[in-house]
Amino acid sequence: MSHSVKLFEPLTIRRTTLPNRIVVSPLCQYCAVDGVAQPWHFAHLSTFARGKAGLVFTEAAAVEARGRITPQCLGIWNDEQAQALQPIVAFIESMGCVPGMQLAHAGRKGSTRPPFSAKGPAPLNQEDSSEAGAPWQTVAPSPLPVVEGWHVPAALDDDGLAEVKAAFVAAVKRAVAVGFRVLELHMAHGYLLHSFLSPLGNERSDAYGGDIEGRMRFPLEVAAAVRAAMPDDLPLFARISAIDGREGGWSIEDSVVFGRRLDEVGVDVVDCSSGGIGGAPRFRSDDSGKPLTAGSAREPGFQVPFSRQLRDEADIKTMAVGVIIDPHQAEEILRSGGADLVALGRELMYDPFWPLHAAEALGVDPDYQMWPEQYAWAVDRRAQIKALNQGDS
Repeated sequence: MSHSVKLFEPLTIRRTTLPNRIVVSPLCQYCAVDGVAQPWHFAHLSTFARGKAGLVFTEAAAVEARGRITPQCLGIWNDEQAQALQPIVAFIESMGCVPGMQLAHAGRKGSTRPPFSAKGPAPLNQEDSSEAGAPWQTVAPSPLPVVEGWHVPAALDDDGLAEVKAAFVAAVKRAVAVGFRVLELHMAHGYLLHSFLSPLGNERSDAYGGDIEGRMRFPLEVAAAVRAAMPDDLPLFARISAIDGREGGWSIEDSVVFGRRLDEVGVDVVDCSSGGIGGAPRFRSDDSGKPLTAGSAREPGFQVPFSRQLRDEADIKTMAVGVIIDPHQAEEILRSGGADLVALGRELMYDPFWPLHAAEALGVDPDYQMWPEQYAWAVDRRAQIKALNQGDS
């Protein structure tokens, strides 16, 4: 197989090699039971491994119960949750792909309903008390609700900060023990660590607030603690919101500063998303927080400039994400220095075999050798039909 196509060049980070540059972005499924993965999770994630994505991330896994977004979110705060993920990890590796886990804490955006629930995304209330301990007290750097009418989070004191940091470290140890080979810290989309970074979420007057140095302090402490708890050969990613997209919020210049500091504490790749501090991320909303419509949809690769700027100015590897849908587009992002990796989410849910189709489109796998051997009869037939059609033309 030729590796002249950048999208299918292996990438070694520390001593872990990804077979290609295609990453399955964490995709919340909202169907865990008490944080425990269900058969759906195996079916969902194993499909991407059969499709030969190089790195397959789980959905965001909460490091403690109050760190869930919804009662149906995946968790990694106890051993039962970790063990339920072991068959998924084993299958992903059996396909020659790398299993990754995103570690998360929802902060003030927790204790909410799933977005596809009958009532829509909204704070849980006492009517939802049968849902795995819901509602629960959320936490944040400051007692600021996400939007007016939502619950008010409790501001974390020093003991609370230590508990959250310890929860991340314990989650790392469980994830590594069951075989995850890449970990990612969720520092984006208005969740706990992002809300420390953004002046729109952090009004503290102690050492963890104020200027950018104070607001970066706790996320950097978590990153350093997580790095110290990981084997040295395993990569650590961090997903950030490169901009808040709101007046007075976090900026791309802030992200460059943060990217340099993440590099110093041992983060290997910055995953560049955006928005979410006061509502949905920018891939699902406009900059006023309103849901996107057909007329306001984001353009392909709309977040690539953030990834490119961090890669150039912070001198750290980056991953681009957001409306990456075409193999030639993905290849150009990598070839032009826009990112070291590309992450796909909704496009992979639509076409879990996107990597194999991309290999065909880019001429990397003309004979369908990348496909699982169990599917050989199907792809052989496709090759026959393709040859027949070419002969007719």
